[in-house]
Amino acid sequence: MAIRSRNKLDPSFSSASMSDLVFLLLIFFMISSTLISPNAVKLLLPSSNSKTMAKQTVTVYINERFEYMMDIDGNGNAVPVNLELMRQTLENQLRLQAEDASVVLRTDRTVPVQYVVSIFDVVNGINETYQTKYKVILATRPDKSGNI
Repeated sequence: MAIRSRNKLDPSFSSASMSDLVFLLLIFFMISSTLISPNAVKLLLPSSNSKTMAKQTVTVYINERFEYMMDIDGNGNAVPVNLELMRQTLENQLRLQAEDASVVLRTDRTVPVQYVVSIFDVVNGINETYQTKYKVILATRPDKSGNI
């Protein structure tokens, strides 16, 4: 008497559940990526029609309370600094970069010009000391109205 197995193995593979899982993961990452803010400090940047792009080496922030902050470790965590500490830190970070490195200045639109000029003075002082050509780029937001 031959004993037959009731459960037969089916060699076919159904990929329907795998595609559902892939789409769920895709939706999850799309939604979670929109929640990540690329700027560590919330600022209302001035508007401009300029589309100049540069390699971002060091980021300096000036918030609406006129406090200087720097992204020292490069991961978006800005720490408060004074001008002397900023000069030392910029000097150290820029010396590790190429000669055409740039400092991106992100400042609130209500900050007086003197605070912005102070950053230019720090970078120009480093350029004079080491005979380099580091640049300062003022970050802006796109002007949607067409007016400046």
